Amino acid sequence: MLVDVGLLEEADGEAVLDALDAVEAEMADDSFAFDVADEDIHTAVERRVTELAGEAGARLHTGRSRNDQVATDLRLWVMRELGEIAGLVTNLQETLADRADEAGEAYLPGYTHLQQAQPVLLAHHLLAHGWALSRDVERLCDARGRADVSPLGAGALAGSSLPLDPDATAAAMGFGARFENSLDAVSDRDFVAEALFALALLGVHLSRLGEELVLWSSDEFGFVELDDAFATGSSMLPQKKNPDVAELARGKAGRLIGHVAGLLATLKGLPLSYNKDLQEDKEPLFDACDTVRATLVAVDGMVASLTFRTDRMAAAAATPYAAAIDLAEYLVAGGMPFREAHQVVGALVSSALGGDGSLADLVTAHDRLGPEAAALLEPGIAVTRRTTPGGTGAEAVTAQRSRFGDQLAAQWDRLDR
Repeated sequence: MLVDVGLLEEADGEAVLDALDAVEAEMADDSFAFDVADEDIHTAVERRVTELAGEAGARLHTGRSRNDQVATDLRLWVMRELGEIAGLVTNLQETLADRADEAGEAYLPGYTHLQQAQPVLLAHHLLAHGWALSRDVERLCDARGRADVSPLGAGALAGSSLPLDPDATAAAMGFGARFENSLDAVSDRDFVAEALFALALLGVHLSRLGEELVLWSSDEFGFVELDDAFATGSSMLPQKKNPDVAELARGKAGRLIGHVAGLLATLKGLPLSYNKDLQEDKEPLFDACDTVRATLVAVDGMVASLTFRTDRMAAAAATPYAAAIDLAEYLVAGGMPFREAHQVVGALVSSALGGDGSLADLVTAHDRLGPEAAALLEPGIAVTRRTTPGGTGAEAVTAQRSRFGDQLAAQWDRLDR
């Protein structure tokens, strides 16, 4: 750009580019020699370019400030990092989809308030986590899109009197747009806060999945067996197998949430434009990205290798009380208002719990229910009755799985652009 606007001779421009290529190679093979006099990475690069290109290298900083330069560097890094993390999320979603396919017609109790509510297909449960992760991918891509603005040309805060071409610079570096306000360009860290929030919410979703696997792998549930690679034994108790990876996935969420809160606390009192406080955006951002990357890879491997104890799941869901809503809906289908049906079934459940007989016998003897309704209490029958789109019935889950496959294809297409 400096050559195009007449601020640098073409030969000098080529010398600077050759020097920058040499610096990149030195950085790549760790042969770059830093000097104690280098104030930061920017001055170190400029010094080395000047050593290699002579006087032309001293023109490298023409029309630039570290304020717009570091903002540019950070935006480029965030865009690349969020795209790669979104790819790791999609990998995990594909693993969940594969495990859903393997689950077939296996079912387990669905819970509200951690109390058994209604039986659901295991595939339906796994896909629920997959859809939450799709929203994470959308947020990561949206945050990446808002980072896609070049600050170069904003200078320290007010632009430049030199004939710079920020549009050309933005295009050359692959940005989708250039800044509109120089003050905002050098002081904006919204894109970092957005990235941290998207990563934190992703961490929350991984935490919820981890929490379920902690519960499911316990003796009290026994729904899954974790592969030995993702669990450890107790240092004292020989009978224990601890779900370490699942617990760490849960624990990392607090760290990620803290990074969001910390950066927002840093930003809240800053006047325009650049302030040294903004150096504090790097540590939480870098740590959050490293943390999420490691967690995604570990959780993906854990989900891919765990064993579902579908016999334990089915046994846990075999209680007839899980089909109580089916009895109420049976009455509603026969013309009874739902609230009345709710009361009728609730009274029958209370009677069964009180020892007046089994729920099946009480339903069979009821004048508005009878044997046909009692058949709904058979294990697994309730799952097949959930026919609404998005529900847990087999046909609905098959349709949902197809849509989820389309969603994953769309995500990969978006990430490849």
